[in-house]
Order: sequence, then structure tokens, then C-alpha cells
Amino acid sequence: MKDNCTRRDFLGSIGLGVAASLAAGCSGVSQAASAKKQSPNILFIMSDDHAAHAISAYGSRLAKVAPTPNIDRLADEGLLFENCFCTNSICVPSRASILTGQHSQTNGALDLGGRLEPENQYLPKLMKKAGYETAMIGKWHLKNEPAAFDYYCVLPGQGSYFNPILRESGGQWPNNEKRFAKYDSCHSSDVITDLSLKWLKKRDRSKPFFLMHHFKAPHDNFENAERYDWLFNDVDIPEPESLWEPGNHGSEATKNMGTSIGKRNKRRNMGHHMFVDKSLPDEEYKRTAYQRYLKKYLRCVRGVDDNIGRLFDYLQKTGQMDNTIIIYTSDQGMMLGEHDFIDKRWMYEESMRMPFLVRYPGMIRPGTRTDEVINNTDFAPTILELAGLDAPDYMQGRSFVPVLRRRTPLNWPKATYYRYWMHMAHHDNPAHFGIRTKVYKLIFFYGMNYKQGGPKPTRPGWELYDMINDPHEMNNLYNNPRYVVVIRKLKAELLRLRKKYNETDEKYPHIQKIIDEYWDK
Repeated sequence: MKDNCTRRDFLGSIGLGVAASLAAGCSGVSQAASAKKQSPNILFIMSDDHAAHAISAYGSRLAKVAPTPNIDRLADEGLLFENCFCTNSICVPSRASILTGQHSQTNGALDLGGRLEPENQYLPKLMKKAGYETAMIGKWHLKNEPAAFDYYCVLPGQGSYFNPILRESGGQWPNNEKRFAKYDSCHSSDVITDLSLKWLKKRDRSKPFFLMHHFKAPHDNFENAERYDWLFNDVDIPEPESLWEPGNHGSEATKNMGTSIGKRNKRRNMGHHMFVDKSLPDEEYKRTAYQRYLKKYLRCVRGVDDNIGRLFDYLQKTGQMDNTIIIYTSDQGMMLGEHDFIDKRWMYEESMRMPFLVRYPGMIRPGTRTDEVINNTDFAPTILELAGLDAPDYMQGRSFVPVLRRRTPLNWPKATYYRYWMHMAHHDNPAHFGIRTKVYKLIFFYGMNYKQGGPKPTRPGWELYDMINDPHEMNNLYNNPRYVVVIRKLKAELLRLRKKYNETDEKYPHIQKIIDEYWDK
């Protein structure tokens, strides 16, 4: 792939020493340890807001018009998880859960104001203990210095799509900023990939590596590299049926909530973001906004996929591909017009679901899929086991290495817990929690800010969906008398998980009061 800008123009030395064992070659094994097999490298690739249904391996309506061949390679040569979910669909809390193996109330990152102190950056600390050289490159978004890594080069906050400034280790946080691109045409996905390749070439080859490579894309405002400006110009992006037909989706608790594609939300909608002519009739306005939104989003996705191909090419050329565990995921999903919604935050499927694909020929059978339920608190325990360590007791997640080996334990969790703490912030989503099993999803919208004095409470309410027969969540079954027993069992499991994961509301009696009042309604 031809780079959009010359790398020598914006890459400087990252100042990492190269061990004398470099002479041992691409195997990364020193002469002294040549008789001992080295632990596998681990490459953790994460994008921002990349919905599973925007990856062609997941087979959605977008698969044919917007293929993702490099990410699909992980599915073809590894394992694809169909039921991977986040526990809080917003950037900061999800990233904190990935690094700590803990739910939001335990790690303290409830919302976008959350942060993660270096002493609580458990995953890189423990990976260093396992003998790995660690690096964090790209989007960090956890405010405190990523000091637990051997090396970091991260965007400040959201960072810029073009000509990005990054904070590099070796200086005084947060003033250790360097401009790694000299021209406005240099896109963050290219820059972040170049920085990872630079680090991989200069790393200490006497150790295996653990690299967290985090793209900013395809987060809004969906700014793609210039070379993709033409992409999809002559294509009509397929629309979800629920963009137009609400069915029996939602409840009184969510009526008219959430930012929209069309004019439904007068305060904020995608037509505003995409500069659609406000004088257009409602249907034309909505359709135009959707097409512009999806095309810009999918152009950003193409940039991510192409840059992943560059990482794969390097590993292939250096003989490290098959001794590297490669993981691809996103910090959460994204509403791409489903139910006329934009952004994430919802417990609805397109927002809650995370893509998760992993390739490692030494362990994983090519072309496999699993419907076992996992969530982002499970990532750290899994990576630690792959590195040869047991997860500490303070991690609430569970390693799914047995699932990778196709040896799922009989007592594997059947449900995952979710909670969105922010209330009516940015995209007009009421606060809620719930439970997702392979078959059902139960959501309680309690509609109240955990901080006193925040946005006004909204009407509480329940929603129940049959995820087998109604995967697009078009029919809320909560008031259907046939599901009384199902609801009772799901609520009992919901209570159990809230207690198990320290997600109760003992600290927030104003919320607990609403829960008690509406629990049996």
C-alpha cells in the first residue's frame, strides 16, 4: 500500500535500545535462550467505535459494499466471536475495563470523566512481569500517563485525525508532546501504524512483545484519509429496515430519546453533522444524512483495514506472523442508523456488541466461530493466560482461553451484565442497566444521573427482546404475559450479577429508590 505521506517526513527516532541479541534474527530468541521456545508475541489491535456489523466477516447488510479483507483474514485463519459485548458502551469506561479486567464501579471509570492511575494499569504491569516488552501506541483516552508501559506514544484526549500531535514516553507528562506529521494530509491511522512499525523494528528482540495498537478511527467526525475521498461515490449504502419502521421497539422510557439520523431529534441529528440542507423534506433529509454518514464512516474503516494489512505484511516478511497472537476488537459498537440512532451508549445490539477476532495457528483452528458469551472484562485475564500468568483475584473477568481451544467449560457464564452510567449527556440516552444471554436481553432504564444535580430524571421502564427470533430488537416483549417466568428468572440473574460485580447502588440511594419502585412493574 502506498503511504499518503512520506514516513521520513514525520517519524523520528523513538529512542529504544536494541538488545545485542538482534543478531539472532526475526525469531526474537537470544543465542543464550535459543534452546528454549519463546512465548508468543501478542498484538492487540483496537479501533474506536468500529461496529461488528461494519466488518464483512460478520455478514451484515454492509458486507458486500464495504468489505474488510484484512480483518476478515483473522476470521478465515482464526476465531470470530459472535457474542462479545462491552459492559459500558462509551470510550473511557470500556478502555478502563479492558486494562483492569473490572466493571466500571470497581475501576472507577463510570463515564467520560474517568481516568486510570498508573498503579491501576494492571494488564501492562503484569505483562512486564511475564517477561514481555510492552508498548501502547495510538488512542489512549484515560487521562493519566500510560506509565505502566515500557514505551508509549499516544494521542492527547481524542487527538486529531490529521497531522496528529502525540505524547511520547521519556518526557514529563502531559507536556511531552511531539508532532509526528508535518503535512495536513497525514492521517492518524497512517501515523499510528508507522509508529507501531517503527517500534516493532527497534524493539528488544530478546523478549516477546505486547503491543496495544489503537486507532482513533472510525470515531466521529469520521475524517478519512484523502485517498479514500472517492470511495463509495457511486454506491447506495443499504439501509436498515428499522431506520424507517420502528415496529414495537423501545418503550415509554425511551420514546423520542437518542440522537437521530433524520429530523426526529431537533437538537442534534446526523443531518446537522453532515451539513444536509434543512429545507429538504423529512424523508429526503434523512436518506441524504444516512448516505453521507455511512460513506464517511466506512471510508475511515477502509483506512483501518488497509493499515492492519501493513502490520500483517511486516509480521509476514519478518517471520513473526505465526508466533504472534493477533487480536482485533473495538472499544464498543456503533449505531449506524438502526432504529434511527447514531453514536453508541445504548444497550441495543449494534452498540453493545464488540467485534472480537483472534488468530494464533498454534492454538486456534482456522475459520471457527463461537457463540459463547464474553465481555471486555475478560480480555485482560485471557491475555494474561496466553502470556503464562493467572489472572489476579481483583480482576472480575474470566479467561476465555479454553474457548479458544474449543474446550468451553460446562460452567461457562451464560449471561453478561451491562450498565451505562451517563444520563442524557451528549446524545440524549437515559441511564440504564441490564443483562444479555444468548437468547434474551432485559434492560431497565432507570433514567437518573448518579451525580445529584445533573440532568433531570426521565421516565423509568423495562424492555425485553428475544435475540434469537428478533435479532434486530423490533419487538419489546416485556408486557407480553407469556414471558412472565422468563422475566422473573432474568431479574434474579440480574440481581446476582449486580451484587457479584459490585454494580449495586448502595452509594446512590436516589437511584436505588427508583429501582425498588419499578422492579416489579
